[in-house]
Amino acid sequence: MDQLKRQAAARALEEVRDGMQLGLGTGSTAKHFVELLGERVAAGLKVIGVPTSEATRADALRCGVPLTTLDEIDHLDITVDGADEIDPELNLIKGGGGALLREKIVAAASDRMIVIADDSKWVPTLGKFPLPVEVIPFGLGATRRAIEKAFAECGVSGQMAVRKAKDGHVFVTDGGHWIVDAQLGRIVDPPGLAKALSAIPGVVEHGLFIGLASSAVLAGGGGIRVIERRKPKGDQE
Repeated sequence: MDQLKRQAAARALEEVRDGMQLGLGTGSTAKHFVELLGERVAAGLKVIGVPTSEATRADALRCGVPLTTLDEIDHLDITVDGADEIDPELNLIKGGGGALLREKIVAAASDRMIVIADDSKWVPTLGKFPLPVEVIPFGLGATRRAIEKAFAECGVSGQMAVRKAKDGHVFVTDGGHWIVDAQLGRIVDPPGLAKALSAIPGVVEHGLFIGLASSAVLAGGGGIRVIERRKPKGDQE
């Protein structure tokens, strides 16, 4: 599986050109991209990156990739990131690594988003992977009730749990927020659910990435597949 992730990352790297400003994703597949990018930088490629997490920042610095911020540049040419699930419309579930807020900010600031993954992440319908919802700790009970109501209105339901870190304490994102993971099974209307969740005051962000991915690079036993999104890139709900 790790080899497949690296193959997908290598294929995405073929899209990178000298002088590009890149969004650097978070997670095990994106880490391969950062490492391969570092090798190209060492060989003379001139790029600059914006990391989507403190973990990716550390990886990029270790690999010699120059970094900047979205305060210092006005746009990104390409963001390369992984996903927990990808459907045929290139809607995504992201956030298994806890970096969904920064990942979405960076993706939205990019001309293109290339999603890299092994082909087990390709699904007919989103929802088997738990949907992360990043929340403010204050008023969590009220926020959870509002999330449950949004789920019901969008025709889904499932158990919700506050994410725990490996040490057993509540997982805290780089932004200081908590994550509620929802086991929904099947999301019938990802754009509708994305819009409903975004309207809840206690929700900072959610793991539904709608209309952001331009293409997906999937690595499997039969080789590499590149899927382009059918519709033009639109605004994120």
